[in-house]
Amino acid sequence: MIDGDQRPRLPRRGARRAQDADGETGSRIELPARGSAPPLRQVGLRVAIALAVLLLTSLIVWWDRAGYHDNAHAGLSFLDAAYYATVTLSTTGYGDITPVSDGARLANILVITPLRVVFLIILVGTTLEVLAERTRRQWRIGRWRSSVHDHAVIVGYGTKGRSAVQTLLGQGMAKEMVVVVDPQRRAIEQATLDGLVGVVGDATRTETLLRAEVPKAAQVVVATERDDTAVLVTLTARQLNKAATVVAAVREDENAPLLRQSGADVVVTSSSSAGRLLGLSMLSPNAGAVMEDLLTYGQGLNVVERPVTRAEAGQSPRACPDLVVAVVRGRRVLDFADPEVATLHLTDRVITIQRSAPAP
Repeated sequence: MIDGDQRPRLPRRGARRAQDADGETGSRIELPARGSAPPLRQVGLRVAIALAVLLLTSLIVWWDRAGYHDNAHAGLSFLDAAYYATVTLSTTGYGDITPVSDGARLANILVITPLRVVFLIILVGTTLEVLAERTRRQWRIGRWRSSVHDHAVIVGYGTKGRSAVQTLLGQGMAKEMVVVVDPQRRAIEQATLDGLVGVVGDATRTETLLRAEVPKAAQVVVATERDDTAVLVTLTARQLNKAATVVAAVREDENAPLLRQSGADVVVTSSSSAGRLLGLSMLSPNAGAVMEDLLTYGQGLNVVERPVTRAEAGQSPRACPDLVVAVVRGRRVLDFADPEVATLHLTDRVITIQRSAPAP
């Protein structure tokens, strides 16, 4: 049981719900764009073209206004020409303004009729494009949901979440295997621009984590801004997936036991870790620089966990080509100097320090 004195104030589930593009509450999956222009920009471009066609037709009719007859009054103003162009392009055709001269009728045949076809194509094409885009989006989401498994779910795309994603990608994880969950639409838009799958929604809600396919995930990283939110997200994620590795970040040390009791396998205290690094850097700037290098994946030195190779089995950790700092045997993490790991087993895993590969 969680001690009531240690329990942070938890927000009510559903107190914050993301709002999707249609104005409805709930979570929403966003897939990376494929290089096409945003739908609103496409619609805006087509509306601009339609207005340009309407204006061009109005100018043509007004320029040849002497060849038209208006049943209401003599002469044709620019407003009358725009009215005729509107009802003609939309195929309404009230008949109150009609071309009577040969030139006006010829212009209707050769110019205005093709413009009418273009105008209708733009209007109908926009409607069909919206419907087709929605269908393609639903098809892509369905295909993604049926194929994704053993992926990583990152809850929170702030500084901590982005750094976690960069580390995962640096270790070779494909972008399509990373799903970002965040209640802020702007954060998810940035995630999709980075080539990741995003889910807009409150991660403390089961429906949001189900959209992120948490039950099929291999790792869940909880990098929320608030410790109480991290507790709820961890509880919900662990309820949906008993086998996934759940890593959570908290700001305060006193909340770390809550995260562990909620189901987190690893809890990282950001404030304490930063403070320890600051203290180490003050006592030894060089040691602080090395620790910062180790924490920044892909630059200089990297901390890597890997299986023991057949050539290394039966050897001492000191015989490995990499610098071994710990050995994982079963569920235990043993120091490299521990007598139990004087000889490596083939089933062991080693935590090593490696030099990162040079950038191509």
